[in-house]
Amino acid sequence: MGCLDALLGKTSRKITKLKTLIGLTITRLAVLRSQHHARWGHARADVAHLLLLGHHDRAVLRAEMVIMEQNMLDVLDIVESYCHLLTERAFLFHQQKECPDELREAAAGVAFASSRCGDLPELREIRRIFSSWFGKEFTTAAAELRNNCGVNGKMVQKFSTRQPSVECRVKVAKGIAVEKGIKVDLFDPSPEITEV
Repeated sequence: MGCLDALLGKTSRKITKLKTLIGLTITRLAVLRSQHHARWGHARADVAHLLLLGHHDRAVLRAEMVIMEQNMLDVLDIVESYCHLLTERAFLFHQQKECPDELREAAAGVAFASSRCGDLPELREIRRIFSSWFGKEFTTAAAELRNNCGVNGKMVQKFSTRQPSVECRVKVAKGIAVEKGIKVDLFDPSPEITEV
């Protein structure tokens, strides 16, 4: 009967609350995306300016900020896609003891992001709802990245706090130089950069 109620539009309070929290998250994601996009643009402009001034080492160092902001923009896109999927298929959660397989990655991804994205407090509430439905083990496994937790590897990589490699930073700086029409030679990073 629960699935029939869900299909007819009758939902539980928790599903209604989940959808409301997801809606608030999507709204906040738009604001955060705008902020991170502005920072990303400023960092790219800084790299271009430093390259024009001939400060290649500093430009390569500043490229790290471009990479970090791009990673955050990618994470926000992933979280938003998960939110849309969870909203569209929320009826599948009705009276379930385990997370449905088709929503496992999205639910685990949101639980994982809740522990790493303090700018989205609604994700913590969504995680609590999932914890009450599927057990604390499900959300804890996702947050701690245990085996078979369901979290997308790309999301884990984008949330990584590891510093980008010098080669990656040089590649980004070269890309900005080409895009802006700046002729530079960034093939060999200086010893100062590799020590940082």
